[in-house]
Amino acid sequence: MKMSNWWRLIAIGLISVFLFSCEKKQTESTQTEPIYSEAEAPEIETSKIDFGQLPFKNLSEYGFFKGKLRSLEPDNGVLLYQPASSLFTDYAHKSRFIWMPEGTAASIREDDEGSMNFPDNTVIIKNFYYPADFRKPDAEKRIIETRLMVKRSGVWEAFPYVWKDDQSDAEYKVVGAEREVKWIDLAGKEQVINYIVPNKNQCKSCHNEKEQLVPIGVKAKHLNHEIKFAEGNKNQLIKWMETGYLTDLKDLDAYSSMIDYNQTSHSIELRAKAYLDINCGHCHRADGPASTSGLFLTYEETDPLKLGINKTPVAAGFGAGTFKYDIVPGQADQSILTYRMSTNQVGAAMPEIGRVTVHQEGLELIKDWINGMK
Repeated sequence: MKMSNWWRLIAIGLISVFLFSCEKKQTESTQTEPIYSEAEAPEIETSKIDFGQLPFKNLSEYGFFKGKLRSLEPDNGVLLYQPASSLFTDYAHKSRFIWMPEGTAASIREDDEGSMNFPDNTVIIKNFYYPADFRKPDAEKRIIETRLMVKRSGVWEAFPYVWKDDQSDAEYKVVGAEREVKWIDLAGKEQVINYIVPNKNQCKSCHNEKEQLVPIGVKAKHLNHEIKFAEGNKNQLIKWMETGYLTDLKDLDAYSSMIDYNQTSHSIELRAKAYLDINCGHCHRADGPASTSGLFLTYEETDPLKLGINKTPVAAGFGAGTFKYDIVPGQADQSILTYRMSTNQVGAAMPEIGRVTVHQEGLELIKDWINGMK
């Protein structure tokens, strides 16, 4: 064989190796199946944590969960809770827990909502995740973020944690993050969004009462209903008392109780007001950051004008679109409220943060409510 043929064979071989390598890398780069870590969470006694050293770099350092951290299996003293209605956050699922130091408890205030006084070093834990297939919510899931609210020296602080791609842990991120998220919805269609994790300062945009950071979904009206615990179904206020997390609990009828807006057995008015309360009422209230608007969307509000019926906006600007009233009875498509719910335009969309998509089911609920008004 001539020498030139040898070089030709060698060149062909090198080219083949190069192409194979490129193909392999391309396959690896387009791999869509996540590879999740099986690492166990470290055994940490939360009661011995020095809360003066917060925030920790990693979520695992708090000791809230046991076993595989991504399983979100609560450790001793970490109590599950679930508000009657849930805030919409780009269709993310949520799991919520609370932890209090041993020997301390919360108490319920004497107000319409059943707001609570919490002891120092109380920690509220809120996880945001997406099932790979919404038709199988308890199967594989991807956790995007965990938000902690910690009360220290009488003041609440927010600490956002962003989960790693392998789900082994979550890291403290002051500046928040952006993550592409994919899932199969209930209709079997693939959905893709760029999920926004808010930064530390943005938390106060919603968790704001008289310019102080406060929790939202841990009031008696949100918790005065049954959920499933390990021992069976039980009212959450009773469970909190039995755990030692609540003191001086009165008869349950003494406290307000909000409904789940997804339950169609309730009236359309109650469902709409429950939706507006959890999604809008934390700002649109007398002591909230949107108080100057005069639009109050809490569950307890009964004044038609304050609810927006035939009410002109105070200073909506271009956020009002071409419309004149917050709510026009019988005409949802002529109402500013539904217009702002249906747009993603910055400066017009409501809520201002916490979503990059329109909640179609919630929008239809509010439209049905307005169209049914006389």
